Amino acid sequence: MTVRARERDALLKALRAGVVPLIGQRHIQAGRTAELAVLTGDIERVVVGGSAVRLVIGEHGAGKTFLLHLARSVALDKRLVTLHADITADYRLHSEEGQARALYTELARSMATRARPTGGALAAVVERFLSTVLDEARQAGTDPGEAIRERLAHLEARPGGHDFAEVVGAYWRGHDTGDEHLKSAALRWLRAEYPTAAEARSALGVRSIIGDSTVLDHLALMSRFVRLAGYAGVFVFLDELVNLFRLASPQARDANYEQILSIVIGGVPHLGFVFGGTPEFLMDGHSGLFSHVPLRRRLGARAFAEPGLMDHAGPVNNGGPVLRLAALTAEELYVALAKIRFVYASGEDGRYLVDDDALVAFMHHCFGRVGEWYYRMPRATFKAFCDLLAVLEQDSGASWRRLLPGVDLSAEEEDDRPV
Repeated sequence: MTVRARERDALLKALRAGVVPLIGQRHIQAGRTAELAVLTGDIERVVVGGSAVRLVIGEHGAGKTFLLHLARSVALDKRLVTLHADITADYRLHSEEGQARALYTELARSMATRARPTGGALAAVVERFLSTVLDEARQAGTDPGEAIRERLAHLEARPGGHDFAEVVGAYWRGHDTGDEHLKSAALRWLRAEYPTAAEARSALGVRSIIGDSTVLDHLALMSRFVRLAGYAGVFVFLDELVNLFRLASPQARDANYEQILSIVIGGVPHLGFVFGGTPEFLMDGHSGLFSHVPLRRRLGARAFAEPGLMDHAGPVNNGGPVLRLAALTAEELYVALAKIRFVYASGEDGRYLVDDDALVAFMHHCFGRVGEWYYRMPRATFKAFCDLLAVLEQDSGASWRRLLPGVDLSAEEEDDRPV
């Protein structure tokens, strides 16, 4: 398998920083075959007109974010438009002080397509819609503006659809007249960057903005719009939902859990969601998702009351909406390290910096340092391995046998343990 220089650099930079790369994940995938198959099934359901909601639950550092990004790459290959963001104190599903609107802005900025996998694809999606309609208008000999209005009429029956259509029409006018300011204003509206309706009215002549209370409505609108542009739908990836669990206000938590419930029961065609969170976010009886009784009933809490379901090599039942990540096995970790070695060598066997014995020795060293937790935090293991390879690359006379005793995972271990 060829490893492109761009993918190699993105992978290694992300792994050494302890974060998940946006591209090239397939080159280092090991294990998670069953879990990825479940998410791929959700993606295919959205492509054919269904909806999907999935919760991916795993310990900090267990690889849930990597799995989300891997599924995101599958979604892009299936001609879906993807949106992704982390839930934080400033980005929430529900708020009355702008945090939900800020989340939508982050999602819109992250918009990705197969041609633009790293984000920033909103303008390209709008341009593709216009190009498709204009080509059809030319072939039919009809007025381009009228053709655009007719196509956008499909959106106007939805909440917020009238102004959404007006804004896309404004982008077209800016495109047709060379008015870059008007195009920019339209994109600002579509990214939910107008804080007040008065500013949007002044710039675009519309009466509303994408606000805290209309985030889900506009995600549904976007799923319809991208279909008009020739894509298969929208898949939304929201990670770090543990930050909802940590909200100090019970009222704020419940309001956000109500939004999740709305998504679970909403079922918008061609729109899918994957949420990433920790076991405490899901299971805590006082503040976790299952403390919300309607959600607990919808998601099936009884199956998760059994002890040991998150243990290394323990039983995992992925038949329900909650996808739980067991720890990677030793064999899967070995495969992952071998793949990282392969990526580091740009896909050339003869350029390996370490041999197979080094992989085994590295695994034994890590297990000796942090014990069983080594299987639960592959992020820290991969970071340490990349750091080791970087030293060997810089110093051709260095020996992995001499350097290995100095590899320390203790700091990463503390960072990755649940709070």
